[in-house]
Amino acid sequence: MSSPVDRYYSGRMLVEETHSGHASSAVGEPAADQLDLSTVLAALADPGRLAIVRALAAQGEECCNRVGELAGLTVGKSTLSHHMKVLRESGVTRTRAQGTHRYVSLRRGELDEAFPLLLDAIVGPGAKVSAPRQSVR
Repeated sequence: MSSPVDRYYSGRMLVEETHSGHASSAVGEPAADQLDLSTVLAALADPGRLAIVRALAAQGEECCNRVGELAGLTVGKSTLSHHMKVLRESGVTRTRAQGTHRYVSLRRGELDEAFPLLLDAIVGPGAKVSAPRQSVR
């Protein structure tokens, strides 16, 4: 039997709190067994989101408001927020609330278990977003 859960908004983020008093802000993140390859690949298809994933792979967990800067993006807050939402809802990242701050990290372990070597291929040293394809002759 599960504990009763209260749901409320803290700013723009939906928070679930059990009556034991422990809050969980993992709303919008699929469970590890519900990760879908086509959804993950669609999220990674955007160059901006790919840059975010690479920055998080290099840096580790980071405050949401610094992720765009680390990724080298020059987009507005709403665009960055949209990219973060797509990554979170696809299961690529996890967002953790601590006070008024939100911290984002890759769900590397879960992604590696579901799709072995996918993140290695994406964030590896040979993977470049803008590398031109070479034709074979």
